Amino acid sequence: MSVPLIAVIDNGICNLRSVTKALEAVGAAPQVVQTPADLEAVAAAGLVLPGVGALRDCVASLRATGLDGAVKEWINADRPFLGVCLGMQALFERSEEGDIEGLGIFPGVVKRFKLPPEFKVPHMGWNTVRFRQVESPLRGSLAEEGESFYFVHSFHCVPADPQLVLAESDYGGAFTAAIGRGRCYATQFHPEKSQAKGLQIYRNFAESTQN
Repeated sequence: MSVPLIAVIDNGICNLRSVTKALEAVGAAPQVVQTPADLEAVAAAGLVLPGVGALRDCVASLRATGLDGAVKEWINADRPFLGVCLGMQALFERSEEGDIEGLGIFPGVVKRFKLPPEFKVPHMGWNTVRFRQVESPLRGSLAEEGESFYFVHSFHCVPADPQLVLAESDYGGAFTAAIGRGRCYATQFHPEKSQAKGLQIYRNFAESTQN
């Protein structure tokens, strides 16, 4: 199998080094891109949109460079895509984080956790994930129930279509931990911070780009 070339979007507010190192660790060849021209030039098999911090900054950066349109075109063409954390939240229509508009690729909103006092916000640390799309290439050989991944977030995605939910977790109630439709996947957790199981997520995605 050839080494998959994976484009990774640099929007200025992502843990770029951690993501590219994780992709390298699973045998992929990451290529950082900052513009639509960069993306077109690398002829990548897959595209990753990572992000940490404020969704407003993430979306503003994508719009300023024109990568918002490139991401929409990529996903609409059903090409392999992986969003991570803010890279998942950006795909929806609106966020309560400043009441901003996302890319609107999927119907739904991003809501702030409203939880009893014993649950700290942001939700930070390891949490168990249950896969709902059990045949998803992103799951691969990972256990259907009981896998743990690392989360850092105050907001969570609420898809209008429950069939979009690829995996769930629980923090004062169930919330969407990952989504999937066609060859588009996204995780609220950080695979690059989730040790061996997180690397398996990146490996599964890289392998899916070759099919």
